[in-house]
Amino acid sequence: MALGDAFQHWVYTHPSHTREERAKTWTELVNRFGSGVDWTGYEEQQAYTWHGILHFFTVPFYYIEYGFAQTGALQVWMRSLQNYQEAVERYWSALSLGGAYPLPKLFEAAGAKFQFGYDNLKPLMDAIEEKLDNSAT
Repeated sequence: MALGDAFQHWVYTHPSHTREERAKTWTELVNRFGSGVDWTGYEEQQAYTWHGILHFFTVPFYYIEYGFAQTGALQVWMRSLQNYQEAVERYWSALSLGGAYPLPKLFEAAGAKFQFGYDNLKPLMDAIEEKLDNSAT
């Protein structure tokens, strides 16, 4: 999500960029946020992998919404591990609010935080890592 968001911000804040600058920027961002995949010998293909993200062409800046939703869902999941009934009740309560409130209030109603810093994301990543480690054994 961070890769896509950073790329779109760069594209829209550099409206007169060239095709080469765009490819260079994407590659730099992939290396910054990427998964550590070795693209040796395929650098040109790497520079254009962003073409496969349809959202960039059809609904700019919407892609990040998936990151927001996933962060909220993971927090609800973590709450469910501690108290399933409460997590489900708060989730349904938040859903019942619909679009009547801004997203931070909907997250709050679901028992989640609309925050994307280290303090909020680290426990989520730790819980996922632990769950994956335990499921592999």
